[in-house]
Amino acid sequence: MRIITVNLNGIRSAYSKGFFEWLNIQEADVICLQEIRIMQDQLTEIMQNPGKFNSAFEFAEKRGYSGVGMYFQKNPDRIQKGIGWADLDREGRFIQADFGNLSVISLYLPSGTSGVERQNFKYKVMDYFEKWLHTAQNSGKEFVICGDWNIAHNEIDLKNWKSNQKNSGFLPSEREWMTKIFGEIGFVDVFRRLNKNVEQYTWWSNRGKSWEKNVGWRIDYQIATPEVASKAKGVYIFKEQRFSDHAPLIIDYDYKL
Repeated sequence: MRIITVNLNGIRSAYSKGFFEWLNIQEADVICLQEIRIMQDQLTEIMQNPGKFNSAFEFAEKRGYSGVGMYFQKNPDRIQKGIGWADLDREGRFIQADFGNLSVISLYLPSGTSGVERQNFKYKVMDYFEKWLHTAQNSGKEFVICGDWNIAHNEIDLKNWKSNQKNSGFLPSEREWMTKIFGEIGFVDVFRRLNKNVEQYTWWSNRGKSWEKNVGWRIDYQIATPEVASKAKGVYIFKEQRFSDHAPLIIDYDYKL
């Protein structure tokens, strides 16, 4: 099973940069998308059914904002659009596909970089999602939660960690929350299970030649329950072609859908 996750920073922009040509030569089972920034009536045929893939989307109420989606070769048994909390769901940040005992989720956690109001909303989302994670962990099901979490967990996960300790995305409270997810709650950061190297980033600011200098952050994850995480056999950040300010995160699992 191969799962890919990528924040597209606009599906139409990614289309213009060759994303769908790349997608159709990937031997992926599920592709999770974040920040599609489009509405249902704006989707083209290739966006809805690119080649061998079918799709599902969850849109934000606000046009040109947020939104998540999924592509899959095998149709899931069930699709859940939204997490069940109106404040989050109106921003189109959660979609879940169930394949037997495995649920794959495309998640786009909010950023707090625009100011105090959005940072406070981010904290509310973190509190809500922590409860959801506890329930998921105790459900007896397997989960792979893909997406842009807008938090770098450890110093190794961003280039300029010293100067970002007071910035959203690397605040002590955010990092402690991630530690709790991987510790007390028991989920696994699948990428770090297999790759402990430095300078493994998935997002680069558009300012100051960050891409060229590899001044990045690792804020895109595949976070899984321990059983399916133990089946991961290969991880890869695709940087040979740019579709977005984020890079696709590809993980192969010795697990059959």
